[in-house]
Amino acid sequence: MKTTYLLTTFVAGLILLLPVHNSFSADEIYGSNLMTEQERIEHRQTLRNLKTNEEREQYRMEHHERMQERAEEQGMSLPDEPRDQIRDQTRDRLHDGSGMGTGMGSGSGGGKGR
Repeated sequence: MKTTYLLTTFVAGLILLLPVHNSFSADEIYGSNLMTEQERIEHRQTLRNLKTNEEREQYRMEHHERMQERAEEQGMSLPDEPRDQIRDQTRDRLHDGSGMGTGMGSGSGGGKGR
């Protein structure tokens, strides 16, 4: 039983170490319906390569403007604000390391010697 618990905990820990960017879907990108798959791949890669939140925010604003222009050229409209702004901010915190991490929390069992 203890071996199963340890193995499960180990596997869960490995899953948490998987790169965050693998879970991004196309609909999380502002104007993704106006982009090719290659453009979405390049967009994600650019965001991953930027070093600071300020750089990422500047890139997002420029991307936002490009998508607004593209939509207008195609006779479409996009919402003024990206719908996943909160998710982007959460992703930034995870990307820069200020999200959840190791610490002195009590964890499961609270130290009761199980």
